[in-house]
Formats: sequence, structure tokens, C-alpha cells
Amino acid sequence: MNLRLTQPLEVRHVYIGKPYFTVIQKESMTMMLRRAGLLLAVMAAAVGVVLPTSVATADPYCGITWGSGLKTASSTAWGPMVGLRAGRHDCYDRLVFDVDNSANGYWVSYVDTVTYDGSGTPVPLRGGARLSVAVHAPAYDDSGAETYTFANKSELVNVNGYQTFRQVAWAGSFEGATTVGLGVRARLPFRVHTLPGRIVIDVAHHW
Repeated sequence: MNLRLTQPLEVRHVYIGKPYFTVIQKESMTMMLRRAGLLLAVMAAAVGVVLPTSVATADPYCGITWGSGLKTASSTAWGPMVGLRAGRHDCYDRLVFDVDNSANGYWVSYVDTVTYDGSGTPVPLRGGARLSVAVHAPAYDDSGAETYTFANKSELVNVNGYQTFRQVAWAGSFEGATTVGLGVRARLPFRVHTLPGRIVIDVAHHW
């Protein structure tokens, strides 16, 4: 920083027991230095205001990080569907397809409208969001005999009182796959996994 003096320097000679030392006093210079220091302090404070601050993020609900995108897996075993049931858990609702011979292929995704296999007719579903759940397990055996039957295609499983599930409805069994429509409260995280004799869909209660 170049400082320009506006007043003559006042020079004093001070004797401190050794040869004289020259002391330069300049009040205008002192004021300029003080003002410069104040300016730097203000600039530093301003920078402190605009600097990003770290924001603590909440842990995911129940540690769930499943997301709500498409979940799919190719079949490595084939077998018919023989049952469908649901259950409630602390952090999610669960839908279980019981299958023979460890059938394990599936395609599960949120859709605007679930449709019946073959005809494309919309399947009415309660809830704020709809999951189309297709498992690579037909509801019939090699001879064409039914392996899974139901009394009411619109209410395959009673999910009254569930936190997330609103309705489970039939959407058909066609060309080696069975599809159901799952109405849920909202578009929420879900996962799909397989166990021996089961294909399991879990939908979280919250994000």
C-alpha cells in the first residue's frame, strides 16, 4: 500500500543512553493506518457472511436409502405363483409373492396407471401413487391349471390400517408373468428382494 503524506513530518531526536535515534511521528499516517485496518476488518466480516456454512443433514428414515426408481431382475429360475400376502413392519409395509421352484425375476415401478395384462384396461387403485408389480411367475402351471386364485380381484389382500399400502388389485397373469397393482399412500422408497420361495416388495412409511 502506498501512503501519501499530507502534512510535514515532525522529527524528534531522543537520547536513550546511546547514539541519538530519530523518531518520526505523523498523526495523519496513523489515522490512515487505522482507517485501512478498519476497512480490512469490514471486508473480512462481509466475506464471513457470504461464505457457505456447513448444514447438518438429517439421517434417512430408518436408515432407508432404497430410492423410488425402477427395480428389476432377470429370471434365473422359473416356477408358478402360489400365494400372495402382506405384512406390517416398523419402518415399511411388505407384500410377498409365494412362488414354487424359487422363481426370482421381477419388474417393479411407479406408473401413472396400472393396466391389465393383454387388454391394457386401467386398474383402479386407491392411494396417492401406484406401483406396477410384475413377477416372472405365472398363476398357472405347465398344464394351464390355476395355481393362485382369489375371491375379489380388487382386494387381493386386506391392507386396512396399513401405514403405506392402500390397495392390492389383480392385473393379470400373461405370458409367464403375473402383475398386480399396488396402491400406496404416496411415492415412497421401495425395495425388492428374493428369498427361497418368495419375492418380497417393501415400501417405506416415509422418506
